[in-house]
Amino acid sequence: MRKSLAILMLAGGATLLGACSQGGSLFNRIRPDEFAVSRQAPLVVPPDFSLMPPNPGAPRPQDLDSSKQALDALFGGPAPRSAVETDTLGKAGASAVGIRSVVGDPKTKTVAKGGTLRDILAAPEGDGREARANTAG
Repeated sequence: MRKSLAILMLAGGATLLGACSQGGSLFNRIRPDEFAVSRQAPLVVPPDFSLMPPNPGAPRPQDLDSSKQALDALFGGPAPRSAVETDTLGKAGASAVGIRSVVGDPKTKTVAKGGTLRDILAAPEGDGREARANTAG
């Protein structure tokens, strides 16, 4: 019984190891070409020879930023505006240049909404311990 179990396990192990040999040897695997991964623009002769040579390590001006390339590949770049959107933006007009600084100015005219709202907005921010809710009943 022990001899037949050993032979059966040996045959099963040989079958499992035989399935591993389909990929070839460890040294004969097909590997990616590390030189074909990154593409660069071809070298060109400048039309003006009085140009300054580039600084070592500086990005190439004709190459796109890799993060921009990734965003363009993922999202396809900006979508063109429709005629309705262009017409609506044209009718709305351009906003004032310093609108954000004008809004927070104390001299800006605002609508008076009562003393209660002014008190709420002027109250110091608490930690919530004094917060109470009154319910009728």
